[in-house]
Amino acid sequence: QVQLVESGGDLVQAGGSLRLSCAASGIIFSSFDMGWYRQAPGKQRALVALISSGGTTNYAESVKGRFTISRDNAKNTVYLQMSSLKPEDTAVYYCNAKALYTSPYWGQGTQVTVSS
Repeated sequence: QVQLVESGGDLVQAGGSLRLSCAASGIIFSSFDMGWYRQAPGKQRALVALISSGGTTNYAESVKGRFTISRDNAKNTVYLQMSSLKPEDTAVYYCNAKALYTSPYWGQGTQVTVSS
């Protein structure tokens, strides 16, 4: 059974930092591309950052230079380091795992709230 468990969401002031973690089980983690998505109230879920199985990263324009995605294959965990947080970063953040021949897997989400 595949499980993706996010943690690290919190209430933080604008300009602050948070690190989200997503622990995966039930998959060959090193073979999966991992991603972070977010969904704000009334908006569609949107990509924040991706890291491929080979370590290539991609970011949404709105978070470039502020967020960093990384992975630790030994721990089956992907991270999202978020800095210089803005109120518009407030959302539920979801972890995603995708391999070439699989459907995507999703975590349950973790709430990030940035106060102004």
